[in-house]
Amino acid sequence: MEILAFGVQSDEKPLIEKAFEGHHDVRCLDVFLNEDTAPIAAGYEIICTSVNATLNHHVLQTLAEGGTRMIAQRSTGFNNIDLEVAERLGLTVARVSYYSPYSVAEFAWTLAMAVNRRIVRASNRTRDFDFRLDGLLGRDMRGRTVGVLGTGKIGAAFTRIAHGFGMNLLGWDVAENPECVELGMKYVDKDRLFAEADLISLHVPLLPSTEHIVDAAALRAMKDDAILVNSSRGGLVDTKALVAELREGRFTGVGLDVYEAEAGLFFLDKSLEIVDDDTLARLVTFPNVLVTSHQAYYTSDAVGQIVETTVDNVLDYLAGRRSENVLVPAESPSVTS
Repeated sequence: MEILAFGVQSDEKPLIEKAFEGHHDVRCLDVFLNEDTAPIAAGYEIICTSVNATLNHHVLQTLAEGGTRMIAQRSTGFNNIDLEVAERLGLTVARVSYYSPYSVAEFAWTLAMAVNRRIVRASNRTRDFDFRLDGLLGRDMRGRTVGVLGTGKIGAAFTRIAHGFGMNLLGWDVAENPECVELGMKYVDKDRLFAEADLISLHVPLLPSTEHIVDAAALRAMKDDAILVNSSRGGLVDTKALVAELREGRFTGVGLDVYEAEAGLFFLDKSLEIVDDDTLARLVTFPNVLVTSHQAYYTSDAVGQIVETTVDNVLDYLAGRRSENVLVPAESPSVTS
């Protein structure tokens, strides 16, 4: 059997091909799955997708009509998939429920420290042999307060690093993580966290209840010199409200690895095109804002785990097995070789 993988980055391709070696052939495409590219999947029982794939009703219908029966997504998030439609069409959908939490947690701290210590500005200056320190003043993290929204595996890893810095720990989640409590974290309501934290990092999934969890009111409640980091999902932050606050000269720094309208932009080269997203265009002009292209997970360790789990999901599907990674059940398939 040949499996079709969409949205494969050049660094990922050898890892995916090696992981499937000895099991099944895999055809890797660098194009993302959407309404225009869905017909390419005709004749493929199993396809593999990335988090930036569009899996709405139209795409899922096209896939089902073309013979696709299983979708293996190479990510933890699945808000890009219409699961109700997939189930109605009899499609099996699986994801990667776990990979290295350190990849995202460490990158979130990379963003926080980069905006705190003005690393990008300093690097750009020294390339021009400008070695002045004006405008590069940062702050010690020790003794300051960090607010962590979402204290699951990634949030806990982020918290352990904060504890190593010697910070005061505030947390918010639907349930307390005993590991974080043992480190000294105090769980508080969101209003108090936004008001007291010097650094806020987001590690919650994107759900109807968490969409724009950082809205205009939350932003106004934050300290003028606070740092905000989002390495989870773009929809957690009301970007237009954030731009409005930044225009008022607020916040020491903002580090964003995700953006709520990133589909069709992130993972692609748009350098020779006119990007008509006025909000993003304005956002990247602020000197205290650092935007990266959804790369927090992108380490050899994490991608390796993602690929290995994806292979396991495919093998489970063909063997009629279920695991915690299955989002939508389907009829047991006939094993094809």
